Formats: sequence, C-alpha cells, structure tokens
Amino acid sequence: MKTAYVFPGQGSQFKGMGLDLYQSSDSAKALFEKANEILGFEITKIMFEGTDEELKQTNVTQPAIFIHSVILAKIAPDFAPNMVAGHSLGEFSALVAAGALSFEDGLSLVAKRAAAMQKACEIRPSTMAAILGLADNVIEEICAGITDEIVVPANYNCPGQVVISGTIEGVERANELLKAAGAKRALVLPVGGAFHSPLMESAREELAAAINAAQFEQPICPVYQNVNAKPATEVAVIKENLISQLTSPVRWTRSVEQMVADGAEIFIESGPGKVLQGLVKKIASNVELKSI
Repeated sequence: MKTAYVFPGQGSQFKGMGLDLYQSSDSAKALFEKANEILGFEITKIMFEGTDEELKQTNVTQPAIFIHSVILAKIAPDFAPNMVAGHSLGEFSALVAAGALSFEDGLSLVAKRAAAMQKACEIRPSTMAAILGLADNVIEEICAGITDEIVVPANYNCPGQVVISGTIEGVERANELLKAAGAKRALVLPVGGAFHSPLMESAREELAAAINAAQFEQPICPVYQNVNAKPATEVAVIKENLISQLTSPVRWTRSVEQMVADGAEIFIESGPGKVLQGLVKKIASNVELKSI
C-alpha cells in the first residue's frame, strides 16, 4: 500500500501548537531552538503562549505551521513516504520532509515568502473568498468575465469548494455574480491579501531570487506540486514550480486525484489540525486517513 504524506497551509494554526512536541522530544526541542535562531526571534514563545491574534500575523503563521509540520515528520519513527504534497505554504514543508531542502534553508525561504507576501498585500488592498457549491468552470467563467478588476480562482480545495482571490472590488463583484449563479455561499475570508493571484507578482519576483540561490537536492520521493498537480523529482522542475506557485492557483483537488491514480491508498497529514484530511475525504472517499 502506497502512503502519501500531506502538509497543511495557512489557517491551520492554533494556540499552544507544538508545545507537546517540545516537551516530549529532545530532537524536536533542538529543532524548535534552531528555528528561533534562524528567525531571530522566539517564535516558540508565540506558538506555545501567544494569542490567536499574534498567531495570525503572516510573519508568524507561515513559519509556525512549517516548523510544526516538519518537526512532526522529522521525529516520526516510521516516516517513509511514497509521495508527498503540501497545500500552498505546505509545499515547503513537503519539500523539507522529502529531503529536497534542509530545515534551515526551508525555514529561511518560508520567512522570506511571508515577508514578501506581506509587502505585496500592502501595495494594493486585496482579499480572498470561499465559494461553496458551484462547479469550477462556472467560477472560472464568472471571474474571467470581470475584466476591469483582478479576480481569479486561487485554491481548488475539493469538489464544490474553490477560493477566489483578487482586488476587494473584484472579489465583491464576483461574489454577487457567483451567488446569483447558484453558489451556496460566497464568504470573504479574514486574510490580508490576494494570495495565488497576479497581485502577488512582486512577491514572486522577490522569492524567485531566494529560491534560485537556495541549495536543493533530489527528494526521496515524488513531490506533487500545487501549480500542475504532477509529481516532480528533478531539482530544476521543483524550483520552477515553486517560483510559479505564488501567482498560480493551488490545484489541490487534482493533486489528490493524481496521487490516488498513482497508487496512494493511505494519506497521512503532518502538521497542525486536520483540514487536509477533510479535503482528501471529499476528493477520494475510499482512502485511509491518518495524522502523525
């Protein structure tokens, strides 16, 4: 039976995340301390004792989820993936877990990614919205029909759940049209900007330089990347897809479908929460689901 390990993205953080790991494992504790060193501030203090508001800050959220996810995989006694994938930010966790990047380089890239995304958010007010109960092609057509604002599908999470991303005006207008077209819900999300849209172009350029400068290795198993939902093992392909990720949609539905087609029967979520298990269940109801 083939096992796929999946790594969550932004939004799965919670108060006290990682404290049990820190207290119960010397290996985990050493990695947490290393993370504080790399970031230049005590992220562990915010993870273990911080408020929900503190944890929501992009420069905290992204590294915190990455650290928690990767440490779980690193200390798991039987971590032997046949394939890995991560949702948005989780792709960096997946790459480190699969040996394509070191923990240090992965965390540095995630910190740079968070800072670059925050900067891009400040350039132009923008947002995202979850659209429930509407076919992908209807959402795509309606977004494409709004030409004087930016609004695009950003996350294909599971059948009937797509997140759109763009300017505030573009998303508001799309929401009205999508509800009129039969969407069960069109819910603006509490995020600071339009992730996975053309509005992240400045962040993409900034992150591209950092990704190209980082040391990548061939992973121990295929990595199913967000941009095209295909398995990658070549370093040049992995880097190119990772650079494109910030301005391209997260094709999570297709990634899971492809992993199942390639033989995945067990999906194990490595990271805070169980968001991905819920999505996988809606995409492939006959697979086994677990957490580390």
